[in-house]
Amino acid sequence: MSGMGEVLAREALGLVGVPFRLHGRSVETGVDCVGLVALATWRAGHRGEAPDRYALRGGKLEQFEAWLKAAGLCRAAEMRIGDIVLVQAGMRQFHLMVFAGAGFVHAHAGLRQVVAMPGESPWPVLGVWRLPG
Repeated sequence: MSGMGEVLAREALGLVGVPFRLHGRSVETGVDCVGLVALATWRAGHRGEAPDRYALRGGKLEQFEAWLKAAGLCRAAEMRIGDIVLVQAGMRQFHLMVFAGAGFVHAHAGLRQVVAMPGESPWPVLGVWRLPG
């Protein structure tokens, strides 16, 4: 386990309960899945950029992968604590979560907040990304 991954997981867990808001990037006004990852990585000391023009549905996998790479994240072969996990939550609907060890932290649109979800991902995992170092 990397120290940075543990810090990122801890920061993501600290955001549980933050309201959901599409394109949100703050604790006060809310976050979506991209905003959750951006805020947690920024709080962990990583200064990658986050996209701001995307929809909840209709995206392309290649675009999400390009955004993760542009944010300075590295593709990983296996999942470790603090990794960012790209999943397919529906038809042409991509979603980001942070692996926290016993489950995932993600911005849940239906529950309207950031939640900690125990267990394995209920959605197909398309890729695992990690902070450098």
